[in-house]
Amino acid sequence: MNELKDKIENNTATKEDIFEIIAKLDAGSLRVAEKKDGTWIVNTWVKEAVIKYFGYTENTDMSLGDFVFKDKIPLKNKFENVRIVPGGNSIRYGSYLSDNVIMMPPSYVNIGAYVGKGTMIDSNVLVGSCAQIGEKVHLSAGVQIGGVLEPSNAQPVIIEDNAFIGAGVIVVEGVLVSKNAVLAPGVVISASTRILEINKER
Repeated sequence: MNELKDKIENNTATKEDIFEIIAKLDAGSLRVAEKKDGTWIVNTWVKEAVIKYFGYTENTDMSLGDFVFKDKIPLKNKFENVRIVPGGNSIRYGSYLSDNVIMMPPSYVNIGAYVGKGTMIDSNVLVGSCAQIGEKVHLSAGVQIGGVLEPSNAQPVIIEDNAFIGAGVIVVEGVLVSKNAVLAPGVVISASTRILEINKER
């Protein structure tokens, strides 16, 4: 892993190196961001590899019957212990869904995203590029988790374990939603949003 990191940082990575990094993202053995000693660390070099990946892929016909699709990134096709309900879901290659994730249609998971064990992705949900979703999170219907791909050193949107994200919530611009948080329906949170927390006393 350190060798791949060095190649990206020294701008010597080959096409094969980039594809290896994306394959590791797809398998969940590598992440765009990870929590170390209580602090989220962005793996900038991984995000840079995702950006470079687009330059190595070609726009390809991915049509299904009468439905015409063309894209530079294929759909994800390897899943284990995941429930994906029929009806129009799309999961891009280079994203990862862990065990016991449930995904209701129509929803979308973009490249670089990580979805933890037991998380519920309800209908009409967007999990944007590089978003990090924890374990046993509930993303209610219509939730939009923004993608943060560039700049490569920018923190992605992070939803920690056991959070409940109410219907129609929008979380963007690298916002961190902490463990066990509850967001009421319709809430919009960006990097400039002022947060007021209600406690037991008032």
